[in-house]
Amino acid sequence: MGILKRLFGTPATVQQLPAGTVTVDRQGQVVTSTVSSVIPVALLESVGRDVLELFREARAAQSPLAEVSLHFVSLRITARELRGGAIIFLFPQSATFTTQKTAHP
Repeated sequence: MGILKRLFGTPATVQQLPAGTVTVDRQGQVVTSTVSSVIPVALLESVGRDVLELFREARAAQSPLAEVSLHFVSLRITARELRGGAIIFLFPQSATFTTQKTAHP
């Protein structure tokens, strides 16, 4: 699966990560999207086709998936199958860590 190469490019490339939701049909074509128009539709369709292939391979292995979550350091992808298509949620992960202050009596 070449999702990482398509999203992150070469190591020297810095680009905006996609954030939002994409719905794709059986062929991986984008039906609806809340992802910024800065992100190429071709990239979203490529991710959609990879996700659909993952669902197909799981079905072929007689281990169908209803949902899949991929967690990378800077991006989380969650996808759910929808009657042949899929809905894909893209969540950029923050590199900063926040600490929560607790009150001590």
